[in-house]
Amino acid sequence: MPNYRRAFVPGGTWFFTVNLLQRHGNDLLVREIELLRQVVRRVRNKYSFHIDAWVVLPEHLHCVLTLPPGDSDFSLRWRLIKTGFSKALPKTERLSSVRKAACERGIWQRHFWEHLIRDENDYRRHVDYVHVNPLKHGHVERVQDWPYSTFHHYVERGIYPLDWCGDVNETIAGDE
Repeated sequence: MPNYRRAFVPGGTWFFTVNLLQRHGNDLLVREIELLRQVVRRVRNKYSFHIDAWVVLPEHLHCVLTLPPGDSDFSLRWRLIKTGFSKALPKTERLSSVRKAACERGIWQRHFWEHLIRDENDYRRHVDYVHVNPLKHGHVERVQDWPYSTFHHYVERGIYPLDWCGDVNETIAGDE
């Protein structure tokens, strides 16, 4: 069994990637976006955290979150988000014998990937990565066209221009 080593820094800021178990052809997260938003709000109300950046794609999500001073328990928050989302859905997914034996749902991958943000440059790079992800995965030709992202809040605050990162066609044409 792997020994996962996680950084626990009270009040720290982390980048996360959280994946659905079945990624190929799955659009569950955008199809059930309102449920996901409700669950995140409920968890935030009980266990505070600041959303620095967030993007929800059909089968995975990325975010940058900051915990309150003195708190380093991001695992609790992810467990509650994943569990709350899963419990609200009908049990229609295929379950492996291992998941059945453990009485687990087959919606999320068991673990998530996290990275402790080290400095302002690291923060900026990860926030940019979150926002460019729908373009990177080919879901849109312009970052501004993806509705499930904090990108739009960044535009409203004047941090990004609306045409940030251009579009796929301009980028490809410019590389020739």
